[in-house]
Amino acid sequence: MTIWWIIFIFFILAMLALDLGVFNRKAHVIKVKEALLWTCFWVSLAMLFCLGIYYFKGQEKALEFLTAYLIEESLSIDNLFVFLLIFNYFGIPAKYEHKALFWGILGALVLRAVFIIAGVALIAKFHWVIYIFGAFLIFTAIKMAFEKDKKIHPEKNPVLKLLRRIMPVDSSFDGGRFFLKKEGVWVATPMLAVVLLLETTDVIFAVDSIPAVLAISADPFIVYTSNVFAILGLRSLFFAISGIMRLFHYLHYGLVIVLSFVGIKMLLSNICKIPIGVSLGIIAATVALSIVASMLWPSKEQPPIHP
Repeated sequence: MTIWWIIFIFFILAMLALDLGVFNRKAHVIKVKEALLWTCFWVSLAMLFCLGIYYFKGQEKALEFLTAYLIEESLSIDNLFVFLLIFNYFGIPAKYEHKALFWGILGALVLRAVFIIAGVALIAKFHWVIYIFGAFLIFTAIKMAFEKDKKIHPEKNPVLKLLRRIMPVDSSFDGGRFFLKKEGVWVATPMLAVVLLLETTDVIFAVDSIPAVLAISADPFIVYTSNVFAILGLRSLFFAISGIMRLFHYLHYGLVIVLSFVGIKMLLSNICKIPIGVSLGIIAATVALSIVASMLWPSKEQPPIHP
């Protein structure tokens, strides 16, 4: 492990400790203004980190980080819809949503590290795996194009079913605790179920997003750090735009184009290498145009997400 890995891990652990232990020590409802400030903070932090990469590792690595970060952040929008569904399904009080996202995303950081290490090792040892990843991304894009209104059923999640077999799940949140002792028996609270669902949901999304990022860079440090910054900013982004996410109804199709482009890029990796600057421009333009199109031609049906 190099000094950069050690510095980065200690820095992220320190930021997480400050987040939960200082700024959000007391459970409270996250207002839009607070969420926007935190979103700006995490995005600014990611851009400063990108400048650091530019200074120490050069322009190519900095562009790789920026492109990977943009891909991960864009694809994470879909996660936000699922987070809302999970919170609504369990009726989690708004003041406990930040805690649930914190622990859910913390577990996701560990699981994604395993995914990334395995993916990089596979591509390094068996280069033909990149074609499988590319084909898989194109398949995912086609599937996504026809499943815009696909319903998610949290109660069918195998992890939740396993939890209910192991121990009873109570209906009380009791201060946001994960376990309660009732009549001498330990029971799980809905908070534990929510966190487990958030983590398993992120693993499902990582199956799509990590191969997409691996198409941009094979450097584990670039891939993981871009993932970490995108995921950490995802919590504040959730509270900042949870009430207006459905307004960006064309973003779904923008992500379809992004996944298709990255999949094609992987399939053509040995024939035509697309410069990282061109990739960044195409991905950024696609996401921006899909958001602008959503604002210019709003959907006729935009039901409110939060009561």
